[in-house]
Amino acid sequence: MAYDYIFDNLYILSLPPQSQQTIDATVGGADTAGNALLYTPNFLANGGIPNVLLPTGGNALDARFATTAFIDDQEVPYSLTWTGSFQRQFGTNWVFEARYLGTRGIHLLTQSRINKSARVAPEDGRAGLPTFLTAPSQAQLDGLSLTLDDVNARSNFLPNWAAAGFTNPAGVVGFLSNGNSTYHGASAQVSRRFAEGFQLTGAYTWSHLIDDTTAEVFSTVLSPRRVEDFQNLRRDRADSALDRRHRFVTSFIYELPWFRNHSNGFVRTVLGGFNFSGTYTAESGQKATVLSGIDSNGNGDAASDRAIRNPNGVRGTGSTVTALTNTAGAIVGYLADNPNAEYIRAGTGAESNSARNTLQLPGINNLDFSISKNFSWGESRRISLRADLFNAFNHAQYIPGSPNDVQPINTTAVGQVNTITAANLLTTFNQADRVFSSNPRVIQLGLKFTF
Repeated sequence: MAYDYIFDNLYILSLPPQSQQTIDATVGGADTAGNALLYTPNFLANGGIPNVLLPTGGNALDARFATTAFIDDQEVPYSLTWTGSFQRQFGTNWVFEARYLGTRGIHLLTQSRINKSARVAPEDGRAGLPTFLTAPSQAQLDGLSLTLDDVNARSNFLPNWAAAGFTNPAGVVGFLSNGNSTYHGASAQVSRRFAEGFQLTGAYTWSHLIDDTTAEVFSTVLSPRRVEDFQNLRRDRADSALDRRHRFVTSFIYELPWFRNHSNGFVRTVLGGFNFSGTYTAESGQKATVLSGIDSNGNGDAASDRAIRNPNGVRGTGSTVTALTNTAGAIVGYLADNPNAEYIRAGTGAESNSARNTLQLPGINNLDFSISKNFSWGESRRISLRADLFNAFNHAQYIPGSPNDVQPINTTAVGQVNTITAANLLTTFNQADRVFSSNPRVIQLGLKFTF
C-alpha cells in the first residue's frame, strides 16, 4: 500500500469566491503625537477586513449564488499493488523472467461540478432525443412525445443545492476523492548478458488499464478532465487514455569481431573496431475520446459530452446532424448527415451511447540505431566516430510526444474541442497527420578524440 498526496495548488483553484485575491488594509496618517501609524487603530471594532469582494447586496443569498468553488473533505489517494515473478537461467549467459503486476488506485482526485446534474441521463430516468441513421417519416416524428423544449425545461441543478441558493450557471467546482483505477500487466523478458561482444534484451508486455477519470486538471487533451455526468461517475469507467495494450521492446549491443585482432595494423585500424547498438519499440497507440463539441446533455459543460458511436460505421470518420421537427415545429430528434460515419455528433438534448476513449490512435513502430568506429594508436590515443539514427526507418508515427524522447506537445493544436470531435473527423484516420508530429528521422553525428 502506498499513499499519495494532494498537491496544494489544487485547492488554490478552489478558494471561496469572496477571497480570490489578497485584500490590503492600508494604513496612513499619523497619531496625535505626529508618529506614523503602523497599524489601523480599532481595526476589528471598525469592521476588520472590508467586504470589498462580497457580491452586490452583501447578504447570504447573494454570496451563495456567487459561489463557484467548494473544498470537499479531503481523502488522501492511495494504491494497492501486488506482483509476482519467476526467473530461470539457462545456458551460460541467458536469463528468462515472467512477471505479473496488478495495481488499484483508490480515492483518486476528480474534477466535478458538484451541484449540477445532466438534463439527459437515461440511467436516472431522464430520457433524451433519438438520433436516426435513416430519415423517419413525418408520422414517426409526430409520434415522439419528448421535445427539445421539454428537455431544456428540466433543471440541471440538484434540488437540495438549488433550494439553498447555489444556482450560479457556472456551477460549483469541487475536486473530489472518488476516482478509481485498475491495472493488470503480464510480461516476459529474455536477456543475454554482455559476453563475446554481444548483449541482447527482449521483452513483451500485455496490460490493461481501466479508470473513470484520467486527469483532474487540463493536463490531457485526448480525454476530458471532467466526467460527462457529474452525478454518475460509473458511466465514465472505461479503458484509460493511458492504456497501452501491447508493448514489445528489444535492445542490443554488438561489437563486430572481424579484423579486430588482425595482424596487419592498417587493416585492423580501418576495418576493425565497429560497434552496432539499437532499440526497437512496437507499442499500441493511446486512446482518445471523441466529443460532440456542444453541451449535449444540458449540464452546462460542453467539454466532456461524448459523441454517438455507430459500430457499423467507417472507422475513424465523423458526422454532424440535422434537427428533425414534428408538425408543430418542435425538435424531436436528429438525423445523421453521414449515416456511414463511426462517430456522430450528439445534438442538444440527444442521448449518447459512446464510452470514453473508444478512438484508437496510431501506435509506435520505432527503431533507434547507432554505429560507431574506434581508431586507436599507441596506448591511450583514440578517435571515435559515431552516428545515431532516431527513427532510423523514418516511419510516420502520429502520436502525442516522441517515442525516443520526453518532450511536450502543442496542446493548443490538439485541443479536444477543436480536433477530436465528431464534426471534424475526416475519412483520413482521425486526422492524425494534421494533429500530431510524425516524429521524422533524426541523424546525429559525433566525433571524439581521447588522449
